[in-house]
Amino acid sequence: MGIDPGTNNMGLGVIEVKGNKIEIITMDILKLEKLKDHPLKLKKIFETTLRTIDHFHPDELAIESPFYGKNIQSMLKLGRAQGVAIAAALYRNIPVFEYSPRKIKQSITGKGGASKEQVAGLLAGLLSMKSIPDYLDITDALAVAVCHHFQGSAISDQSSSYTGWKAFISQNPDRIKK
Repeated sequence: MGIDPGTNNMGLGVIEVKGNKIEIITMDILKLEKLKDHPLKLKKIFETTLRTIDHFHPDELAIESPFYGKNIQSMLKLGRAQGVAIAAALYRNIPVFEYSPRKIKQSITGKGGASKEQVAGLLAGLLSMKSIPDYLDITDALAVAVCHHFQGSAISDQSSSYTGWKAFISQNPDRIKK
């Protein structure tokens, strides 16, 4: 499952990999711009992420990490959105993997500085999409999921993915102060 977090629009995508074929199971957008209260947006993100996990039962969650822009308040809100989506996955014991926007774009297009439109265009071909969705947040979410798949066995060695505190402690006993 891939998520492109956002406080106005959050993209969600679930893919299934069968051999060399990547198939879209679902893709959607959570529109939040009508909600004015930020905590209510976060609640909606949490509930929608949980509902998607409960319906499709993904093995893992891949999410785009926040990036630093000119507006620090926007970055903080984006980080909160990402945090509640991660919390929902951890609540259901789903391992979480985080990728930078640059890594995702590079994984899909070969260029870290690719535009959202370039990513969407290449994904459309790769995933045999009949058309590109109106909201590029949807293709961004699919791109996160596909990027995660492309990482292959490299992710199994990644120690920054945990299913909860118990997993973190078991993988990092040296970081526990006694």
